[in-house]
Amino acid sequence: MALAACGFGERRAEQPGFRRVSRVTERLGLVQIDSVNVLARAHLVPFFSRLGPYDTAHLDRLAYGGKRRRLFEYWGHEASLIRVELQPHLRWRMERARAGQGIYRGLAKLRAEQPAFIDAVLDEVRRAGPLAARDLADGGRGRGSWWGWSEGKRALEWLFWAGLLTTRTRRPGFDRVYDLPERVLPPEIVAAPTPEPAEAQRELLRTAARALGIATERDLRDYFRLTPEDGRTALAGLVEAGELMPVEVAGWSNPAYLDPNARFPRRIKAAALVSPFDPLMWERSRAERLFGFRYRIEIYTTAHKREHGYYVLPFLLGDRIAARLDLKADRQASRLLVLSQHLEPGTDPAEIRPPLERELGDMARWLGLAGTDWPKPALTRPALASPAQEL
Repeated sequence: MALAACGFGERRAEQPGFRRVSRVTERLGLVQIDSVNVLARAHLVPFFSRLGPYDTAHLDRLAYGGKRRRLFEYWGHEASLIRVELQPHLRWRMERARAGQGIYRGLAKLRAEQPAFIDAVLDEVRRAGPLAARDLADGGRGRGSWWGWSEGKRALEWLFWAGLLTTRTRRPGFDRVYDLPERVLPPEIVAAPTPEPAEAQRELLRTAARALGIATERDLRDYFRLTPEDGRTALAGLVEAGELMPVEVAGWSNPAYLDPNARFPRRIKAAALVSPFDPLMWERSRAERLFGFRYRIEIYTTAHKREHGYYVLPFLLGDRIAARLDLKADRQASRLLVLSQHLEPGTDPAEIRPPLERELGDMARWLGLAGTDWPKPALTRPALASPAQEL
């Protein structure tokens, strides 16, 4: 049920079109953005996991395609691309940000200490049109902290969090270009009434429940990073209205909640490499409850202390996680590098090898790479056999 809810197991099209890409966003509500580009940008991979090789221009059109765009950037589950219909339901978060609540402390401090500077930055965008931080007339120089953010960048980010600016587009280096929401978002979204915070939070929880299918309270509120107080109040309202059903799941220590419209397929036919930033993997404890799969991203772990690798993708086969692979796109050599590969307990290498080879081949082609390079057996512990070995 969890896999079907978030879009796994459906038959892939040979050439997924715009509508199929859009349907993934409708199902999930949002996808997380992250700057890590070892393989591909984080928001691109969930679509590949569900659709196979697709044209990323379809996603660009959804996210940045003028006033007919269907996605916008904001803080959902961290920085995210979110369906525009949910923008009114996030205005309460924007209002809290203006009051210094739920926002990075450094940005709140900047607003408290330099309100005139932030207002001047907003006026410059209003007059000059779309601007990146480097375009500001008086943006200041980057510093060692805050990811090297300049004062101008920090001002733009405060305005972004406060909902006074949004993202018009991204430049090739992934720099955000800011503009006024009324010049970016569809007119019907700008004109939509602002719901009360309680109803808005219930809508966010409804979206999470549709995408997760079955989940605990923590799973549901983590989807849009709702606070425990906001999440519990919204959850109680949905249960009382019959929009979520309390259920018990064998082996789960906490109560679960079921979307009454969730599909219960007899089986899931899936073979997919899944990003660590995929909604299926966001709440690590849920992944462990669902699959018996303990996952930790090791990007920030010292190299010699990593257990599985730098950028490790789980491999979903059917309804279980069968392996995990540390992958890297070597764009200069035009190769998809499998730096390490680890089977999960109870997995048969003979069963996993053919679908995994197909998925890696599809990923290499999707990334525009000429082929895949597998590691020597000595690099894996325990290892999948490489294609050159006898299984």
